[in-house]
Amino acid sequence: MADHPESPETYGEIDPRVEALVHDLIAQVADKWTMIIIEVLHDHGEQRFTRIAEKVPGISQKMLTQTLRQMERNGLVKRTVHPVVPPKVEYRLTDLGESLGEAFCGVWTWAETHLGTVEAARKGFDEKVG
Repeated sequence: MADHPESPETYGEIDPRVEALVHDLIAQVADKWTMIIIEVLHDHGEQRFTRIAEKVPGISQKMLTQTLRQMERNGLVKRTVHPVVPPKVEYRLTDLGESLGEAFCGVWTWAETHLGTVEAARKGFDEKVG
């Protein structure tokens, strides 16, 4: 990144707080579940915990809870508790969460454009290694 002509280093020192936030967000987004949850909430709007779990195959209750808490801490989702019995808890993306989803739309576009090339590369590699 430091050699990229448009990197922040070109214009001076990187704010260590910005660098830490980028590293934290990349780690969270790369955790597999965050982007899937963002996609679910983007596509389906506000959802109860159980509905999110249904729409994210393979996620455990514990992992969903941890991921939603981290997303809430980072301001990506808003958690609303309705005062009823039993408690009704719903999650929705914040504007910040929507904008992060939009930032990663480029990955989807890239994947669609390069799917055949990546599949061919994988096939060639797999044939070489056995």
